[in-house]
Amino acid sequence: MTDEALARAIAQIELARARGACPVVRSFFDEATFTATHVAHDPVTLEAAVIDSVLDYDPASGRTSTHGADEIIAYIREAGLKIVWQIETHAHADHLSAAPHLQLKLGGRLGIGAAIMTVQTVFGKIFNAGTEFARDGSQFDVLFQDGDAVPLGALPGIALHVPGHTPADMAFIIGDAAFIGDTLFMPDYGTARADFPGGDARQLFRSVRRLLALPPETRLFLCHDYKAPGRDAYVWETTVGAERARNIHVHDGVTEDEFVALRTARDATLGMPRLLMPSVQVNMRGGRFPEPEENGTRYLKIPLDTL
Repeated sequence: MTDEALARAIAQIELARARGACPVVRSFFDEATFTATHVAHDPVTLEAAVIDSVLDYDPASGRTSTHGADEIIAYIREAGLKIVWQIETHAHADHLSAAPHLQLKLGGRLGIGAAIMTVQTVFGKIFNAGTEFARDGSQFDVLFQDGDAVPLGALPGIALHVPGHTPADMAFIIGDAAFIGDTLFMPDYGTARADFPGGDARQLFRSVRRLLALPPETRLFLCHDYKAPGRDAYVWETTVGAERARNIHVHDGVTEDEFVALRTARDATLGMPRLLMPSVQVNMRGGRFPEPEENGTRYLKIPLDTL
């Protein structure tokens, strides 16, 4: 069985490195949610993508702000970049997306993996979102399938479906850089959890090994970092080669069954993410809040004794 999309991604990376056709990447780290937002741009055309943005949210008060997102906007405007993509690697459970705010200010098409429809179906039921909540992905401009092109100016790009953490996880390879969401963390921290509704540890292992088949020099940009014990700085960039050699969960030589046993045991010790309830309700709507009720206020739900 061949993996045509992976083969095309490998060829793209090798050609990009040979020609020096590599994106410039500037990352912004939100320490409150341990999230890295990446702005990638083509140095020739200045076309750019914002990947996994963060809306500031205080769960105690229910207040939101765009302070972090506005820093990204200031950078983009100062650099003279033209935003063509607002990309979500998946429907995050640990932070709210700022994509609608960024799209309003900067433009760009909002894209996510086509399996977001599966996530919308599952969580639409959990949150009893009602018939007014569309479960067809229509809140997004583009629903990416495995192998779809994601061009950025003169740089080639390709989307790879990498489910396991959630059904909708996608990795986006632009030039020689791969933006891989929550599939992998830094080598000293391991891999993403796989116990959310629709998650699957065995599927996650296969997705990770698919990514680790990319050339060893491929730059990997991660969505999160939590500072492994003994490390003082947050880091969100690594390489395929470093992950294959040193990832504490899935380095070369770890079998699928070994990983599944490890990941399942670890997941059983984890609590729910602090912002799961608001995050998923907002992110499954493309970063938008539910419609206001008759008093003009928007509300988020907390289902009791469900998750």
